Amino acid sequence: MKMRWGAGLLAAALLFAAAPQADAEETISEEIYQWVQSTARQNYYFNKQHIYFGKDEKGNINLDILTVPVLKTYDSIQIQDVVSKRRWKGQSTVGYGDLAGCAEYLLFHVKEQTVEIVKHEDLDSDWGTLGTTTVKRTVKIADLSEKDVDAKFYHAILEYAEQHGSEIAARTEKEKGAKLTKEAQKQLEKGQQTDKDGKDAKKNKKEQKKRR
Repeated sequence: MKMRWGAGLLAAALLFAAAPQADAEETISEEIYQWVQSTARQNYYFNKQHIYFGKDEKGNINLDILTVPVLKTYDSIQIQDVVSKRRWKGQSTVGYGDLAGCAEYLLFHVKEQTVEIVKHEDLDSDWGTLGTTTVKRTVKIADLSEKDVDAKFYHAILEYAEQHGSEIAARTEKEKGAKLTKEAQKQLEKGQQTDKDGKDAKKNKKEQKKRR
């Protein structure tokens, strides 16, 4: 029997109704999923309603840890590539004629600027789980090229988290039972103010260019 998508880690976070690649942007809920980019082979999304900060041993929110479920939908060529690689590795391809994309579970260490890919799930067109891989692969964002699609994806997630820090903290408090310390609150406020100042500076530069 096929597992449903996310039956294990972050199960409820990832349920949705969608069609693969061609109709993805029309059918994936914008209230839940943030589209970041599309390449020739994949569409990249992250679940913005289920981003959480970490929780330390004292039960306090750890702003350095960020957990994020992500979704990628495939085109026909990417699907063929995935199936071919599984055959080459001697892995089962049962059900993979209906492969539509994958879900991954990311663990960010913000200060170190690293991303740990914790889990990978291949999904069919009904969003059932065809296969699960516990990856445990760590990527240093600084080692990636600025043009690298994964680098752009990771930076977009971190930027979103910085802009919505208070929202994510409140969700972490409510759903994970973690506490937001005064120090962490100040860090969030400082980060959001820095982001606002940066945006204002960019806006002013654009306005100055228009006047010239």
